[in-house]
Amino acid sequence: MHWRCLHRVVDLTRPVVMGILNVTPDSFSDGGRFASADAAFDRAARMVAEGADIIDVGGESTRPGAVGVEESVETERVVPVIERIARTLDVTISIDSSKPGVMAAATAAGAHIVNDVTALRAPGARELAARSGVGVCLMHMQGEPRTMQHHPHYQDVVAEVSEFLVRAREACLAAGVARDAIVLDPGVGFGKELEHNMTLLKELPRLVALGSPLLVGVSRKSFIGRILARSTEERLYGGLGLAALAVSMGARIIRTHDVAPTRDAIRMVSAVLLGRQAAEAS
Repeated sequence: MHWRCLHRVVDLTRPVVMGILNVTPDSFSDGGRFASADAAFDRAARMVAEGADIIDVGGESTRPGAVGVEESVETERVVPVIERIARTLDVTISIDSSKPGVMAAATAAGAHIVNDVTALRAPGARELAARSGVGVCLMHMQGEPRTMQHHPHYQDVVAEVSEFLVRAREACLAAGVARDAIVLDPGVGFGKELEHNMTLLKELPRLVALGSPLLVGVSRKSFIGRILARSTEERLYGGLGLAALAVSMGARIIRTHDVAPTRDAIRMVSAVLLGRQAAEAS
């Protein structure tokens, strides 16, 4: 199993870690800490040293209630960081954006993946991905960041998320995106109540069965805080538990703020499920 991303191929025979790099002033977890290009690069270099396989660069917060930013502002935030990472570090780079203009600028700067919380629904986004040959991550979200947590409702959250992801994948294939360039993300925490998130995680094998590699992001999410009564900074252990659970159920990419402990956690799961040699190779 692999993820084809331009000239790079991400080996998914064992689980991999996607490190989160927010170059925004208002991220729910680390807003402002890495807003400067130098701070952002230093953070990326540290995550690579800790074992990140992918660095996911985002210039617009998608936290609940977040207000959007202009395309030019988002581009100015991410492009210098991506250019420096691409020049300096041997790592696969992802752009976390829903704007085709930002996607185009980021891929020109050196990004290999487009990670879109709206599943490439913006006009021209699928065609851009097909032309460029980037890897894509298609995420489910009910609503949009500003309103997504205003009473989200599902009859059957697993079935509805699955149907959405299959439709999004088919639309990408029809636009010319290669099947092995596509990864799916159920969007834990995006337009979902606590019970929806818990059900999706419990039923991950149903999503794995859709046939594309699955990315799961649970790092520091608010529902962990609700269950454990922990602040954002205190949710590491809850997130590690969920990352290990997700990998044991078939997830191949774990998106996280905390690279080193997450890598250790999923390597241990791999050692049990795939054998010691596979874990040591990662």
